Amino acid sequence: MRPSRRLALIGTATLLAYTGLRGRLRRYQIAEESMAPTLLAGDYVVAQPSRQSLERGDIIIFEHPHREGFELVKRVVGLPGEEIVISRGQVHANDAVLAEPWADGPTLPEGTWNLDLDQIFVLGDNRARSAGDSRLLGPVRLSAARWKVVGRYWPPGSVGRVGF
Repeated sequence: MRPSRRLALIGTATLLAYTGLRGRLRRYQIAEESMAPTLLAGDYVVAQPSRQSLERGDIIIFEHPHREGFELVKRVVGLPGEEIVISRGQVHANDAVLAEPWADGPTLPEGTWNLDLDQIFVLGDNRARSAGDSRLLGPVRLSAARWKVVGRYWPPGSVGRVGF
């Protein structure tokens, strides 16, 4: 194959891949420490639409319910229809203490939330530094959980899948 034809073929394939993925993936820069140690300020992540059902432990991006255009990144800890109780620094779902290997520090303040069938409960991993989660904002509607974080592409030493 001639070099000019090979270049044209590579260019076409790149263009098709770009347009095929456009709208299917979104890039984000992490701006604060609420998801530390999993995600740190300055990390760059890739997210895909969260069209499938979410699972406990998924990291999602959703729009702040009171600040249009402001998005938050948090971890799903409560699923639709569950009762979430925070007591003695631990999170309980339907009376079972959650194993949270990602949580950094105790979860406070105490409280109880009953989730509707279209709601999830989200928390930051760095519990002391996470103000914009369900403890303050309340449960998040499934329709608001538009993006699911699937990987980190920066910094180079941390490239790969995120989550547990």
